[in-house]
Amino acid sequence: MRLFATACIVAAAVVVVDQATKAAAIGGLSETERIPILGDLLGLQLAFNPGAILSLGSEATWLLTLLGASAMAFLVVAATRARSAGWAAGIGLILGGALGNLIDRLFSPPGFARGEVTDFLAYGNLFIGNLADIALGAGALVLAVTLLNRSRRTREGRPASTAADESNMQVVP
Repeated sequence: MRLFATACIVAAAVVVVDQATKAAAIGGLSETERIPILGDLLGLQLAFNPGAILSLGSEATWLLTLLGASAMAFLVVAATRARSAGWAAGIGLILGGALGNLIDRLFSPPGFARGEVTDFLAYGNLFIGNLADIALGAGALVLAVTLLNRSRRTREGRPASTAADESNMQVVP
């Protein structure tokens, strides 16, 4: 139960920070003007993304919403079955990032379940993202590092499934 609570707390923190920064971006940034932070590498510019990563699927926003809701259900089940702090934190980051963007899809214009995701972190001329996207990537990185640590311990002949194990999560359908 403690690990599930950890995942939920991490997810809630991600959602709060993500939604607060999106509200600040809507209130203070322009869609046409970029504010440089690190020269041309990183800046702030408001954008609304109807699609997924790199605006893919912008014609099927309702499908992206459905996929997001399905992913949320899977992540909640995975969080209940986390067997280590590493897995709980990684799943919490991914859950929070997914929920942050799902909230936009559900409640932002142009309408329910067809909303556009608010983005504001401009990475050069490549794409514009948000903190939910960073949380998704960070969560995947935490899970990957956790798996690598488990694999290393297994190769060294140490048990991989101890109470302190940072990578042992069993998802049973």
